[in-house]
Amino acid sequence: MRTKSSKKNKINVVTLGCSKNVYDSEVLMGQLRANGKEVVHEKEGNIVVINTCGFIDNAKEESVNTILEYAHKKEEGSVDKVFVTGCLSERYKPDLETEIPNIDQFFGTTDLPLLLKALGADYKHELIGERLTTTPKNYAYLKIAEGCDRPCSFCAIPLMRGKHRSTPIEDLVIEAQKLASNGVKELVLIAQDLTYYGLDLYKKRRLADLLKALVKVEGIEWIRLHYAFPTGFPTDVLDVIREETKVCNYIDIPLQHISDAVLKSMRRGTTQAKTTQLLKDFRTAVPAMAIRTTLIVGYPGETEEDFQILKKWVAEMRFDRLGCFAYSHEENTHAYSLEDNVPDEIKQQRVNEIMELQSQISWELNQEKVGKTFRCVIDRKEGNHFVGRTEFDSPDVDNEVLVDAKQHYLKVGDYALLKIVEAHDYDLIAIPA
Repeated sequence: MRTKSSKKNKINVVTLGCSKNVYDSEVLMGQLRANGKEVVHEKEGNIVVINTCGFIDNAKEESVNTILEYAHKKEEGSVDKVFVTGCLSERYKPDLETEIPNIDQFFGTTDLPLLLKALGADYKHELIGERLTTTPKNYAYLKIAEGCDRPCSFCAIPLMRGKHRSTPIEDLVIEAQKLASNGVKELVLIAQDLTYYGLDLYKKRRLADLLKALVKVEGIEWIRLHYAFPTGFPTDVLDVIREETKVCNYIDIPLQHISDAVLKSMRRGTTQAKTTQLLKDFRTAVPAMAIRTTLIVGYPGETEEDFQILKKWVAEMRFDRLGCFAYSHEENTHAYSLEDNVPDEIKQQRVNEIMELQSQISWELNQEKVGKTFRCVIDRKEGNHFVGRTEFDSPDVDNEVLVDAKQHYLKVGDYALLKIVEAHDYDLIAIPA
């Protein structure tokens, strides 16, 4: 028979999925802490909140498995209550309630006040920027908008996150100031679509204005841009990247594909010619810029010819950073009406081909860095190495700079000048300059 755990109420927040979910969990934990609750992140607690991802098949499977794991722990008495929130819960709440009935309650992506109430806490509107950060102390995510207005055929994000909603510039500045006062030196700007920022609030794109406001925040040394959309890109942002030393020479711009036929079916609103010109404009305006992109292969109707067009283009563009994913057939998206006619083994083969090509490109680009000195941030010490990044690398997804901790001492969280002495596909070996 199940017995109630003897632990006092400690709330364990478990985060799955992307950086937007990390941010949401941090806001939730900040609210709980402000209510006097004891809260931990992915450590033992007798009350569990699972912040799920519902984006693609692999992420959904991980979320379901995690819910089942904690449902079992509740059955055996090692936890008392389990709550589920986030994208999977938003998208499949009725199904989840039916299939996993011993979860205490399911909440959607906009149900934070209700989730807090279930946890015995009140939503405090005055807590602008109050978060319990879970990233290393030197960097934090800054979510500048929620939702998305783009009509991309393959994407379920608008179903889970709603329409685009920008956060006012003044609120984001306050949040940045609070983060800086806690030791954060790098802001990673995130949204479903950074380039749409401001259109809903100010009736024009104001990402450049936001960057100009954030660079004035004392203590912030790097500002990094994630998830820009290629259509309607505000070119004044390029001027800010070039002129403001705090804004990293870096941009993450998911392009998804380049074959005109696939782009049209994906409803991306652009063409190969326009996208290629945009990247040329980037490199002309900011010659030192590192460009990161993500691609989808195996989209319905993608022919071998479409794939070869993409592969040839990747070889020509020589992206600094690139990720590639197999298409996931998602219910209630526009593409779901199309036949998912590329076999899984072909999808994976195409992923592997793109990533092998990118690995060679990355190796060649990294060889050019040998002998050069870069200003790097030291994120952590891991084993026998200090692990850092250049301004051209984002946390978790990009290259890392490794320094032998047995021979050299560096302070985690600080910036250091490092000379590259050896280069691999995705790692750089360095010594203090």
